[in-house]
Amino acid sequence: MPEASGSREMVRSVAKTLDVIRAFDAELRDLTLSDVARRTGQTRASARRFLLSLEALGFVRSDGQLFSLTPRVLSLGHAFLSLRLPVVAEPHLKALTADLGESTSASVFDGDDIVYVARVQTRRIMAVEIRVGTRFPAYATSMGRVLLAFASADALEAYFERASLEPVTPHTLFDPAALRDELGRTRERGWAVVDQELEIGLRSVAAPVFNPRGEAIAAINVSTTSASSDRFADEELARRLLATAGAIGDDLRLTRSEMADEPQRSGAPKP
Repeated sequence: MPEASGSREMVRSVAKTLDVIRAFDAELRDLTLSDVARRTGQTRASARRFLLSLEALGFVRSDGQLFSLTPRVLSLGHAFLSLRLPVVAEPHLKALTADLGESTSASVFDGDDIVYVARVQTRRIMAVEIRVGTRFPAYATSMGRVLLAFASADALEAYFERASLEPVTPHTLFDPAALRDELGRTRERGWAVVDQELEIGLRSVAAPVFNPRGEAIAAINVSTTSASSDRFADEELARRLLATAGAIGDDLRLTRSEMADEPQRSGAPKP
């Protein structure tokens, strides 16, 4: 019985921690301890304990009076997204690769890197083999560049505060001021291009995948060699990428709606 009691207490602790995270939303981004206690139905002592635990883990920040979530909470959704995204994205990437004759990929942001979650390869054009799970520094890649460009101001500032920006090749843009300027141009046009910044001879164009709130939750790209980049203008690749990214975003929303409806169809209570 002691083991069962301990398990129940652990479940309650996890539930209360999640309640604290859910107390914050787009309208109430900064909360006092009393606000969190009231919105979660917890005592001030309990709310304070979970807030401090989340702060120690880097999910919450505080100025001594107000608490707010940090961009790190986004990592909590990456695992689920990374499971769904490949299934949804792969048919679209295969169609795009068949159309262009070039390799395509999808990735999500994780820490200071991008992580590949889907890839359709026509030929190997990099010295390093790319597969699902491969990580690269975000600033030196087209997919990372587009995800940084569409990140919130707070998330972007946090990235520049902690990221180690170093040249990967002689062409890598790693000066913070210059990189910020390029991110601004990327956001303005809606897509990113990186030429030989990750590897000599490699050029890629990327577009963001948005959720219904307009947040860039993933990115897709087309990789070519710099020598063959005259086959397609960057703008043409971007046009096709944006259309594919839009279709992936639509399908992600549809699958999410279907998953939300499934408990009702099966007669089980919704979580």
